[in-house]
Amino acid sequence: MTDTAATVRPERRAELAAGLARVRARIADACAAAGRDRSEVTLVAVTKTYPAGDVVALAGLGVTDVGENRDQEAAPKAAEVAAAGVSPRWHFIGQLQRNKCRSVARYADVVQSVDSVRLAAALDAAAAAAGRDRPLDVLVQVSIDGDPARGGALPDSADPDRGLGPVAEAVAGAGALRLGGLMAVAPLGWEPDRAFTRLAEVAQRFRVRHPEATALSAGMSGDLETAIGYGATHIRVGSALLGMRPTLR
Repeated sequence: MTDTAATVRPERRAELAAGLARVRARIADACAAAGRDRSEVTLVAVTKTYPAGDVVALAGLGVTDVGENRDQEAAPKAAEVAAAGVSPRWHFIGQLQRNKCRSVARYADVVQSVDSVRLAAALDAAAAAAGRDRPLDVLVQVSIDGDPARGGALPDSADPDRGLGPVAEAVAGAGALRLGGLMAVAPLGWEPDRAFTRLAEVAQRFRVRHPEATALSAGMSGDLETAIGYGATHIRVGSALLGMRPTLR
């Protein structure tokens, strides 16, 4: 690791180590309760608003996957982390605008938030132009409550742009993308059991058509146990791992 601005104080490293130990214990307990193998669940550390030094420190503690929500923060942070000699697997998990696809395709290993055919096409073109040595992994974000006003492909809709079927087919047929599975966020006001029961039903039907797309990204700091109980393969954890989030500017 080279000496860059991506450094962290020893006391911060200790805080991160303690947070990681707690989250790992929660994941292990949830897997045991669900009768699942611990290796089936990947922790994605959500580092939005946290400095590159935290990413470097987490990598040193064994975290392999990192999630970011905003390209304007993620792009320079990924470059800073790379300059420190660290190469986590970067997940873009926020709402993605088509005009940001070219930037995101340069550093992201996974995009978890594709929810329209038009976005899939733009991301495919960007990934091809980036000259990547492997396809860009994509999870289709699915709307659990079916509200078209919020993000997510609509599971019970034939809409040619926002329907889950058309979006998944667009990703699966794209030359520079690889369909990995689904992502969802529990709707506000929904109990986790209700949300993830619904998601599990959608995922089961989805895998009939796309049996190799087995990833299911669901669950965050407050509901990761429930998500694991309903089959989540990736959980996105920020505050429980890194502490209270700094105020966005």
